[in-house]
Amino acid sequence: MAKKTNRVREARAKYVAAPLEIARAIDDAETVEDFLPPPEQLFLKEETVKVTLNLSQRSVEFFKSNSFLHGMRHQQMVRRVLDLYVERYG
Repeated sequence: MAKKTNRVREARAKYVAAPLEIARAIDDAETVEDFLPPPEQLFLKEETVKVTLNLSQRSVEFFKSNSFLHGMRHQQMVRRVLDLYVERYG
């Protein structure tokens, strides 16, 4: 067992300083506040209006898979994301 553990330790990546241009980019980067909650907090009841909306396949798959994990409908998650966007920028 000890030999296996040593091999795992030896295989780990060894990190070095970032290249200068990357270090400068990190220093100059602007922090953007994450204003959206995690998927499990996107479920609230509210009065709605029915609309037709075309979304990307990737977006629909994201909302469907996350809503399934939390036992909710994906439309509720989409609606909540849009509501949060309106609260922030409306």
